[in-house]
Amino acid sequence: MVPEELACPITKGEKILVAVDGSEYTDIIVDQAISMGRICNSVIVALSVIPFFPEYVSSALQLEQELSKNTRKLLEKVKRRIEKENIECETLVRIDEQPHEPIVQEAKKRNIDLIVMGTRGMSGLKRVLMGSVAQKVIGYAPCPVMVVPV
Repeated sequence: MVPEELACPITKGEKILVAVDGSEYTDIIVDQAISMGRICNSVIVALSVIPFFPEYVSSALQLEQELSKNTRKLLEKVKRRIEKENIECETLVRIDEQPHEPIVQEAKKRNIDLIVMGTRGMSGLKRVLMGSVAQKVIGYAPCPVMVVPV
């Protein structure tokens, strides 16, 4: 039960999408999603996007299979952690060369009320400023985006 003084800061808050990539910041980002989920009595959708590079298709099948396996393990760990807090959780894995696109697409498709993600992750050279994926999600998202400073 959430104390009365903690009101959900988003309009509905029924569905939260948390985007994770397995970086060192994943736990911090998931903690924020759990906090919001608890306050807003939400269902959390944990999504991870595996980068896809068409120019490496012929040599990347084994790598893609390994990344997919590791990503599913990561998401199962995230799901257990969220469900331990008595919050319903669904997991999704997507493969795309533009990681922001599946995040935005799933938010639209599932009528997500809030996206939670980090300012940076594993993309590029672990950018010093806000990551390009976060910037693009903010620009195209159909809902508010909570960007966790990491």
